[in-house]
Amino acid sequence: MVHHQSATIQQRFHSSCVWATVAHMHDHPSISIAYDLAMSLMQDSLTFTPTLEAQHFQLVSNRYLYEVLPLNYASYLVHTGRLYEAIETLEQGRALLWSEMRGLRTSIDQLRAADSCLADKFVAVNKDLGTLLLTIDRDGGDDDVERKDRMGLLLLKQRKLSDDRVKLVSQVRSLPGFESFLKAPSFDNLISAASRGPVIVINHSEWRSDIIILHHGSPPSLITTANDFYHRAIEFRDRLITCRIEHGLDSKRYERVLSSVLDGLHDLVGRPVIERLRSLNVPEQSRVWWCPTSVFCSLPLHAMGPIPSGDGIKRYFFDIYIPSYTPTLSALIESRKPSEQSFEKPSILLVAQPDQSLLSAFPEIWAINRLDAHVRTLMSSKATPSGVLKSLQNHRFLHFACHGKLEDGKPFEASFQLHNGKRLTLLDLIRSQLPSAEFAFLSACHTAEMTEGSIADEALHLTAAMQYCGFRSVVGTMWGMADDDGPELVERFYKSMFSSKQEGTPYYERSARALRDGVRRLRKEGRPLERWVNFVHYGA
Repeated sequence: MVHHQSATIQQRFHSSCVWATVAHMHDHPSISIAYDLAMSLMQDSLTFTPTLEAQHFQLVSNRYLYEVLPLNYASYLVHTGRLYEAIETLEQGRALLWSEMRGLRTSIDQLRAADSCLADKFVAVNKDLGTLLLTIDRDGGDDDVERKDRMGLLLLKQRKLSDDRVKLVSQVRSLPGFESFLKAPSFDNLISAASRGPVIVINHSEWRSDIIILHHGSPPSLITTANDFYHRAIEFRDRLITCRIEHGLDSKRYERVLSSVLDGLHDLVGRPVIERLRSLNVPEQSRVWWCPTSVFCSLPLHAMGPIPSGDGIKRYFFDIYIPSYTPTLSALIESRKPSEQSFEKPSILLVAQPDQSLLSAFPEIWAINRLDAHVRTLMSSKATPSGVLKSLQNHRFLHFACHGKLEDGKPFEASFQLHNGKRLTLLDLIRSQLPSAEFAFLSACHTAEMTEGSIADEALHLTAAMQYCGFRSVVGTMWGMADDDGPELVERFYKSMFSSKQEGTPYYERSARALRDGVRRLRKEGRPLERWVNFVHYGA
């Protein structure tokens, strides 16, 4: 079935996964061959699905295959001592939808200099494929036959465009210096993600789980984990979710469970990571990045602790290092690409939608307008999706102070609630391109949280969407946000961001430290644990 020409891509992919699993179980010599074929077919199985919505449905419908394949293969590669290949495999097999979309927006400046005609053709086919990919079927009242007919037409169009693109890519690769154009990034490329500080990759696999620290200028550093690592991580995730559903975020019960999970995470991950960072001579207060997989994508690694100390003061991971997250290594590399950055204080686009359930937005608005910066405010009737996206073309900073909302099973409809019930959705953000964007502060609920049923490694949340459309650094929330935390956090955050102590550093690179300063203020004021753990930093 794997090589049968009459079988569908999906059938061949399923069969190759079974082959890889059985070979792995019995330590058969064909393990690598089976896994390599399955990884290749995994990408093809999505490529031959016309729209992003349909691709997501396919991922979720076959979630076990898509979720575990790259993690299990990486675990085998680690077991056989091939760390470079393990990192390449994790990068290739995760965030598949974001990777596909980034491929359609790849920079062609060098290609245009080499062959402008070929570059124009490539841009045109990418644009048409991108438009098709972001088509969403909203005609829910039609019968199944009509919907299948529409999908069939989209599929035919997509096949034609994909064939044209494959031919163009082949022509590009025939040019001198373009041999690796759009090929999966090698480890030599991926290691640049650690150019500003270590990147900590956690592979969560039932075969074996490992922590790999990428440190620029040295080989990957492997931390082997205990036998119960895999199951304890799942237990931590399940305990948080169950308690949140049954008792709520603001309950004493949730406070106790979260405290227990943070302590357990420190024992499971934090202690060995800190010990290894010290052995690698990474100074305390350095920037570090978490690149987690599977259940670790929804666990608060940045706040693990408390960490024992001789002075009796409670310290957490983010007190020792300045942590950020990245969905993939490529996303972090992309966020650091050179651009014309100004070190003058940027103009801030403030999008606010205060109402009876969000009266705390007013103090947050006042705090931002008191900053020594130009602030343009879109509020009430001016706060519309089109108005926000249009204004963003001319602003480097964005600050949302409004409600955030998730739609179960519909990740592309995660949204910011704007005027008169209108929504700025994740799909709206994906469709936009914001070349001037630097930093976004998403002071809203659930902005770094995925909808129920989504695949963790796809990172389909509003914070990742902000990164994709151009923002280099983003502050988001892991769950619902307490409204009155916004003003206090924001005031301290921007004071730190605009401090003269960090002159010469781009603002987006100051944002992780500024977030830590703001969160420390919340903690010092005695806010409950979940309220300051909630805030996370993504990007450069």
